[in-house]
Amino acid sequence: MAMKCTVPAVRTRKVVDGAEPLVMVTAYDAPGARMVDEAGADLILVGDSVAMVVLGYENTLQVTVDDIAHHTAAVSRARPSSLVVADMPWMSFHVSTADTLANAATLIRAGAGAVKLEGGRRRLPMVEALVAAEIPVMGHIGLTPQSVNAMGGFRVQGRSAAAALDLVAAAKALAHAGCFAIVLEGVPDQVAAMVTGSVDVPTIGIGAGPDCDGQVLVFHDVLGIEQNIRPRFVRRYADLHSEGVGALTRFADDVRSGSFPSAEESYRLSDEDAESLGLYGGV
Repeated sequence: MAMKCTVPAVRTRKVVDGAEPLVMVTAYDAPGARMVDEAGADLILVGDSVAMVVLGYENTLQVTVDDIAHHTAAVSRARPSSLVVADMPWMSFHVSTADTLANAATLIRAGAGAVKLEGGRRRLPMVEALVAAEIPVMGHIGLTPQSVNAMGGFRVQGRSAAAALDLVAAAKALAHAGCFAIVLEGVPDQVAAMVTGSVDVPTIGIGAGPDCDGQVLVFHDVLGIEQNIRPRFVRRYADLHSEGVGALTRFADDVRSGSFPSAEESYRLSDEDAESLGLYGGV
């Protein structure tokens, strides 16, 4: 069994210092967690992306703390060596400090080793409170999906010099507040490189180019299960949607033709018991 990945181990993983890039993949249930863990990922993110790729919503705003806790518990039951990070959903940390701590505690009790929350300097009081309560926090800046309405859609961030400098400042503030890593989403690669070079904690990119300290993708995107959304930054390594539909179609055909189940796939009484029931030959 691989050694358990920990928050302190992740915190030191800067590529500039010679570290191997971090690998993070989402998972939402025990089978998915086992697959991601067996593939050697450093971190499993129980993302609020569950809203779109599992629950059928159009964005992440419908997901609740209870939803994330439910899926975090399923992931943790797989006992992965990967560090499990649970997303704090929309409006779970935009509230009082006490409520923020209670919501994060719910996710930790469900099995998470850390929580992730979106936003820059406006979230510093919550980050500081969580860190003071010894709840590890991963930051998330750039394109923050929970801000989809305020941003006017899923738009690349940091495209101007001023916006780029603002992201650098936000990353520095989050690192200073105690975040052990920071997700950079949907920013130009040069800006991601600037941010990565400005902080002493690792950055994990998604749609942020190759110069981050690690990369994260959604499980359903990597495996080609999700068909409705295909961002530019997604590389698909399989087409499980097509393979799955093909397999299910063959099953349906076999049922309708009577070729499934076969005798080898069925159970039978012993001849003695069948005869006692008047079912000669064990029919």
